[in-house]
Amino acid sequence: MLKLYEPAKLDLKKYIFFTGKGGVGKTSTACATAVTFADRGNKVLLISTDPASNLQDVFETTLDNKGVQIQGVPNLTVLNLDPIQAAYEYKESVVGPYKGKLPESVIKNMEEQLSGACTVEIAAFNEFSNYLTNKELEAKYDYIIFDTAPTGHTLRMLQLPTAWSTFISESQHGASCLGQLAGLEDKKDMYKNAVNNLANAELTTLVLIAKPEYSPLFEASKTSHELKELGVKNQILIINGIFEGDAGLCDISKRLVEKQTTALQNIPEEIRNLPAYKIPLRDYNVTGIEKIRLMLKSNFLTDSSEVVEIKGYHKLNELIGYLHAQNKKVLFTMGKGGVGKTTLAASIALGLIARGEKVHLTTTDPANHLKLLVESTENLTVSSINPEEAVKKYRQDVLEKAKQTMSQEDLSYIEEDLRSPCTQEIAIFNVFASIVDACDEEVVVIDTAPTGHTLLLLDATETYHKEVARIKGDLPDAVKKLLPRLRNAQETEVIIVTLPEATPVYEAQRLEEDLKRAGIHTNWWIVNSSFSLVDTEQPLLTAKAKAERMWINRVYDLAKGHIVLLPWLKENITAKTLPKFFE
Repeated sequence: MLKLYEPAKLDLKKYIFFTGKGGVGKTSTACATAVTFADRGNKVLLISTDPASNLQDVFETTLDNKGVQIQGVPNLTVLNLDPIQAAYEYKESVVGPYKGKLPESVIKNMEEQLSGACTVEIAAFNEFSNYLTNKELEAKYDYIIFDTAPTGHTLRMLQLPTAWSTFISESQHGASCLGQLAGLEDKKDMYKNAVNNLANAELTTLVLIAKPEYSPLFEASKTSHELKELGVKNQILIINGIFEGDAGLCDISKRLVEKQTTALQNIPEEIRNLPAYKIPLRDYNVTGIEKIRLMLKSNFLTDSSEVVEIKGYHKLNELIGYLHAQNKKVLFTMGKGGVGKTTLAASIALGLIARGEKVHLTTTDPANHLKLLVESTENLTVSSINPEEAVKKYRQDVLEKAKQTMSQEDLSYIEEDLRSPCTQEIAIFNVFASIVDACDEEVVVIDTAPTGHTLLLLDATETYHKEVARIKGDLPDAVKKLLPRLRNAQETEVIIVTLPEATPVYEAQRLEEDLKRAGIHTNWWIVNSSFSLVDTEQPLLTAKAKAERMWINRVYDLAKGHIVLLPWLKENITAKTLPKFFE
């Protein structure tokens, strides 16, 4: 029997990290924990490291990257770690001292070198390390809580202190001369302290969040293992959204209990013995101070007297028919973590194959769950971007080419540069470009990482495109063609996936606005896992179904009626049940 998660009764340390698969409730749990401690008189700083942060939605307050004191919770300060703003400030810190002293052409060249995705990552990482090691903040706050991005991005963030420390230690040519890496040398002590603080069980608690389902528990297990290898061993597990209603009232509630019971009985060995706690399923969206305070205390049934009619929706099969008829060649599923992007990308791929298309299905998500759902067949090839393999191939390609024209001394600089953690982002981007380029031969369906990571990848695309335009150098055709291809609405379709809840819809709306600013066309939305389309008499599920209708209608308006609505499925999602989505 799991104990209720009551943070005030646990020995949580000064630095608390909330991590897990997208959509498991990291942000709401981190917020509820922060408010609990602040209400008890503790000084609390809550930070989101997610590039697609939802803290502002949960607190219903505009936030910045400096810290906003939350109205009604005087001891709580909240901030979003904004990677773009951090990159701008990082660039200014490096270039600023030289302005007015060096020629304008040199300053411009320095600024261009500092405009890549790697700079964004370095800057965000510097900010993160600062909050983890700053002595003034350590003295000022009783708790510093990190609401992190979905697992893949977070693992990268937590691995970087070690990666950069090692790179700087082994650098023989001086990291300060390496363009985007300028200014890193003086951060060496900070990175070392960040590594030490993460591994110090007296300072740091890692909270793994999962839902009572196979996939989130599997990802929590994988994350637990990788972070233990980094030395982050002080871990606890929270199972969020456990249904505790009467299972005998209808078939839906019975199946819900069966699914979560089976998942919890088969909890992976890696996390089986961690201290574990539960948070019951709530029928309300956790937004606003009142509901944040209630989340860890009690449920209440929302007023369901008014029944809102759903304005309309399409079936997934109709969307697949549209994609086939329009001869779309590059298809993306994008959205918040945990909304079902991977499942729907695989379903769309299978639907297109049923219509005679040849399909390549791939994922840019470091957490890669495609392999759990589908395998390559005659008309379907399945792949994922493996960071280690991408870096290995990229290094080989660059060095082979460099050896044709460079001296041994110059080669040693190139070899050292290629050992930088930045190389991974560049290598992954090149693989991404080559996968999209394959659409001349087959339909390419791309399951993207959660929103924040996807935005950084698209930002890299924009940056590389500008670089191509500037130098017109010897870059692969796939890279040169990538952004024009993504902006071609005749060829590319971005399908936004969400759940009928406040936070996923807000995040999807911001994603759509970012895509439009990047000149990338969006048309269709999919609202996944709706209780409105299932027959239930269980009061909590009925209230949940009625509460979600306003969000379905909001998406209907945003998508101008191009909305697919899918029911919550009684079955576990496997290769056998995938076709149910487009039946």
